[in-house]
Amino acid sequence: MKYQTQKIAFAYFLVAMILFAVQVTIGLIMGWIYVDGNFLSEILPFNIARMLHTNSLVVWLLLGFFGAAYYLVPEESEREIHSTKLAYLQLGILVLGTAGVVVTYLFNLFDGNFLLGNEGREFLEQPKWVKVGILVAALIFLYNISMTVLKGKKTAITNILLLGLWLLSLLFLFAFYNPSNLALDKQYWWYVIHLWVEATWELVMASILAFLMLKLTGVDREVIEKWLYVIVATALFSGILGTGHHYYWIGTPGYWQWIGSIFSTLEVVPFFGMMAFAFIMVWKGRRDHPNKAALLWSLGCATLAFFGAGVWGFLHTLHGVNFYTHGTQITAAHGHLAFFGAYVALNLAIISYAFPVLKGRDPYNQVLNMASFWLMSGGMVFMTFTLTFAGTVQTHLQRVNGDYFMDVQDQLWIFYVMRFGSGVAVVLGAVLFIYAMLASRKSEIIAPGKPVSTPAE
Repeated sequence: MKYQTQKIAFAYFLVAMILFAVQVTIGLIMGWIYVDGNFLSEILPFNIARMLHTNSLVVWLLLGFFGAAYYLVPEESEREIHSTKLAYLQLGILVLGTAGVVVTYLFNLFDGNFLLGNEGREFLEQPKWVKVGILVAALIFLYNISMTVLKGKKTAITNILLLGLWLLSLLFLFAFYNPSNLALDKQYWWYVIHLWVEATWELVMASILAFLMLKLTGVDREVIEKWLYVIVATALFSGILGTGHHYYWIGTPGYWQWIGSIFSTLEVVPFFGMMAFAFIMVWKGRRDHPNKAALLWSLGCATLAFFGAGVWGFLHTLHGVNFYTHGTQITAAHGHLAFFGAYVALNLAIISYAFPVLKGRDPYNQVLNMASFWLMSGGMVFMTFTLTFAGTVQTHLQRVNGDYFMDVQDQLWIFYVMRFGSGVAVVLGAVLFIYAMLASRKSEIIAPGKPVSTPAE
């Protein structure tokens, strides 16, 4: 560890892994509810479980991004983080907000209350006071990181990271706008949901992946930066107007069908570019880095993101196809592999790289880490194929034949059983990963004032 304030990342990664465990556990419970619809129906209704599953996913991914920023910005800027106290205050606000969300959802508190109650919009169900807390935490983070970068060295990696994080935070302001007109509500709702995961998060992903390639491969910074700018340009070019593929059937003008179809087709390009970038950097690299697990997660991230976000997204993004498939299990197949490949694997890659350095141990148990990669990735790929087949059957029976929804669900029972089995593999992989990260003979975090030992990078 080169800079003392990099240890801030340890706390963020730790909380992120706790929420990661919560997210996959609830996901497994939901998988069984699909098999047995009455399971926990009175204790944990499906709608509550779904809110906890998706909200914990988003929060732990954001915590991972924040932790990655607190780890890589000091190295890139060649200076300490502007304020350690602000960084921990930000984490405290996010943890408090997360606890408030969980309690509100589980016990259905303050129902209908403008400030304290669940807002009911998918992914943006958080009570208003929690949204305000998230915004305050984001502003603290942006101030802290921006001041660090402005006073230090500027690089393409920090510039792109800051651009992605600033845009991410600004777009969250649309979460506060909830018009009564449903079509208008959905139009602005996608400004947050789509432009996060298919635009601004892609910038964050590209910058973190570039940092990992720089450290793990030893390729010249100039080469990595050229790739980074090309990937970011294609991501923004395709992602912004690619929002149109969500506007097909919500009451917006018909021209969105063509704009959405054309630009969302182009969204495959940045993900293919990231996959090519990762493999070419490893091929060109001059270093035999000891952290093979971090390299495996980095390559896996780029590959699975291309297939999940790129290929599976393209499968049903054209409006002629989407007319039949939207809202089916094909959507779930795309969503699971896209999120896992692009953002879950990315966070696990940076944690795999940074955690051993933060804990002062090198080498660490990489066998368990790499086993967790294959368990989680294999489980998620199998889940994706299972849901794709389920969605194909569902589309034909429900959207073409016109069968009743619940009758169709009965026909999909065998697919849901297989999906649950793949979920077991994902949870086992997550447990292995967390154990590999936390189990250590030398677990002290390097404290300020102590000599800093730097493991091989």
